[in-house]
Amino acid sequence: MVVWAILNTAMRGWDPYPFILLNAFLSVLAGLQGAILLIAAKRQDAIAAALSQHDYETNLAAKDDIDAGLEIINRPLEMIAEFQEILRRLDSKEATER
Repeated sequence: MVVWAILNTAMRGWDPYPFILLNAFLSVLAGLQGAILLIAAKRQDAIAAALSQHDYETNLAAKDDIDAGLEIINRPLEMIAEFQEILRRLDSKEATER
């Protein structure tokens, strides 16, 4: 842009001082860059949405795994409670027989 300004000011070139032609080029460039940036942002949003969907599905699978692990952990506790109940019944039965 500096070269453009120097050539057109010093040599009385094709685009005199207000540099209307340079302004037009810069406006076109800004318009094209804006469109490209919007397209890139939209693509990045699509990638982010796909990643978040994958994270959600991973979290659901992890929840299912945790629930299954809790069931495995709780089953021996339930069995111990059942054995304790059987022992209580046996103790009360022995106490009534005496």
